[in-house]
Amino acid sequence: MSLEIKKKQRENTQAMVRRFQKAIQQSGVLLEVRKRQFVKRQKSENIKKKSALRRLETKKKYEMINKMKRA
Repeated sequence: MSLEIKKKQRENTQAMVRRFQKAIQQSGVLLEVRKRQFVKRQKSENIKKKSALRRLETKKKYEMINKMKRA
């Protein structure tokens, strides 16, 4: 998306900046840029598998600790 704002005749720079800001807000460019700013990369399959295995191991570890506390 490209927006083009040209200075009108007898228009001061502040008015032109206001028109530009309004055009940016109405076009949705600013919202799109803010959404893209914090997009995270997709994790690879190997990393997903390793983290899932790690979660299972820690879960088993905590279950064993809880069983020992109760006994």
